[in-house]
Amino acid sequence: MKARRLLLCLVLAACSEPEADTHVAPETDVSAPLTERQPEEATAPSFLPQSPVLSPNREIEAVFSTASLNAQVLRLEAALARAQAAEGVIPQSAADAITAAAIPDNIPQDAIDAEYAVVRHRMVALLNVLRRSLDEDSANYLHYGATTVDLYDSAAMLQMREAVFALIEDLRVIELQLIELADQYKTTPMIGRTLGQHALPITFGKKISGYIGENRRHIGRLGDLLGRIERSIIMKGAVGSYLGLGPEGQRVEARMASELGLPAPYPDDWHASRDVFAEFALVQSMMAHTWARLGQEVFLLQMTDIGALVEERPGGAVGSSTMPHKVNPSLSEALIQQGRSIPRLAEVVQDDMINIFERDNTSRPNRAVAEIARAAEDMLGVASRLISRLRVNEARMAENLELSRGWILTQRIVFALQDDLGRDAAEHRLRDLATASTATGASLRDAIEADPELSALFAPGELDALLDPRTYLGLDAELVDEVIAQARAARETDPVRTETP
Repeated sequence: MKARRLLLCLVLAACSEPEADTHVAPETDVSAPLTERQPEEATAPSFLPQSPVLSPNREIEAVFSTASLNAQVLRLEAALARAQAAEGVIPQSAADAITAAAIPDNIPQDAIDAEYAVVRHRMVALLNVLRRSLDEDSANYLHYGATTVDLYDSAAMLQMREAVFALIEDLRVIELQLIELADQYKTTPMIGRTLGQHALPITFGKKISGYIGENRRHIGRLGDLLGRIERSIIMKGAVGSYLGLGPEGQRVEARMASELGLPAPYPDDWHASRDVFAEFALVQSMMAHTWARLGQEVFLLQMTDIGALVEERPGGAVGSSTMPHKVNPSLSEALIQQGRSIPRLAEVVQDDMINIFERDNTSRPNRAVAEIARAAEDMLGVASRLISRLRVNEARMAENLELSRGWILTQRIVFALQDDLGRDAAEHRLRDLATASTATGASLRDAIEADPELSALFAPGELDALLDPRTYLGLDAELVDEVIAQARAARETDPVRTETP
């Protein structure tokens, strides 16, 4: 038994020796603002991420703009005309004329606004302006047999489709940031907490790998949702029976989707079934909770009492008007707030699933859909900037590992003693020592060394090795490598945005 313990001691001692490529904690105070630190004084520079950061390009805001909505309606009108011509419903010449005319440059917003002031109906206003670009015969076949709700619901789906692609692209940028961070710190030890209490050692990279997995699943959810959105082009009429399009209605609808580069639509009339809208909102609600969790972790880990992370502020930014020593959280705080507000918007969209009869518009869901997508885009930008500004204080992480005075390694001591005492007896013995230490303040080492029977069970140097938290990290580094490998593999099959006619 002593020989086995001696071998264990040697193995653990070897594991505690830093390797040549071990990430060394910088000696600089990483809790200081970036503008106040002097990099040349550090023995090792703080890690500075190289991955791209999301730029505030407001793509989704543009997707849900009035101009974009009008452009989508025009694309649908042109696709409808081509589909009807292919099915022999309208002349091909009319379809060609409508397709040529149905472009945004021909339909200026001021002309639509002027027409709306007269007719007070947004679709009629747009169509009236469009008809002015058509000959009389072709104008008679514009919007032939269609109804406003079909065009605007289908346009909403096309907008949501664009938004989903934009969200996926943003999540992929954040994924690369997280991969870089996790890989850099996959062997950096810190305390793992459960129920807010010190539990067992983990690595910071392992913590970040959890966000890689969650972020990747959001990409998967959006990809799944994309398929349902693309099947939701609808031309079934006011009550869903194709009365306006006639007996060729189903074929026209399917061909219209094909003209847009989309699969065959769902056969059911979903005007009153708002589950796809609700799913669109729900996925973004889940995304908001993910990044609010990250924001909350960063907010707490940079508390003065913990100091494991610093959210660096841009040069010139002031943390407090009267307390210049403070580096107040900013982006992490914003993520927490967005994790509360975005799910509330999602509730409005989800409530619309309780629709009235063949359809209603009491929830004004399209407005909420646009608002939640814009908010989600803003949130992802905040998350990306936060990740880029995170600085890891490895020295404080190491200090925090020692706050329990070794008691976080009780499980390891039980494993070392179970061959001699049995598992139950070893656990009871260590539990008694832990209870006693709450009154005496003794460290785990002190408690063991004060017990002659227990201390005699350890070979010389063995206790030193067992009580080194840097050598009790399980498979954290290997786990990080696997999470990163799977994320990189999944990126090869992510949905790719394609141009539609």
